[in-house]
Amino acid sequence: MPALRPATRADLPAVLALLSDEERVVDPASVVVTAAYEDAFASIDEDPRNEVLVLEDPEADAPGPVVGCLQVTYIPGLGKGGVERALVEAVRVRADRRGSGLGRLLMELAVARARARGCALVQLTSDKRRTEAHRFYASLGFARSHDGFKLAL
Repeated sequence: MPALRPATRADLPAVLALLSDEERVVDPASVVVTAAYEDAFASIDEDPRNEVLVLEDPEADAPGPVVGCLQVTYIPGLGKGGVERALVEAVRVRADRRGSGLGRLLMELAVARARARGCALVQLTSDKRRTEAHRFYASLGFARSHDGFKLAL
């Protein structure tokens, strides 16, 4: 059974490898883990409203190598009756494993985790140019309900 679990510090090179290049497989041993990455991971790890989740390879002996990841931020809110929502970001599946159902599994497990936590909503944003990703999210039941805006600082 594939495991979706909170990332540990030991997973950081594998997560950074997934985030560094969406088009090719990057060897985690080649990733330089800078102090900035260490600090960011420590901040996420210490915050009960944030987590980086990793998906282990279901075809490997446990524990398998990391083949997917995402970050979830749990946001309390006064809207919608005071419910908590889950914001999903940085969704990645290793390039050589795309199309195998791992992305669907990753997202379904993350949604189940948010539901179990009591979240009433899962939200995400995706770059407008990623039309395949948009079809993927729609196939999971996500609806295009809002336009997003960002301001680079």
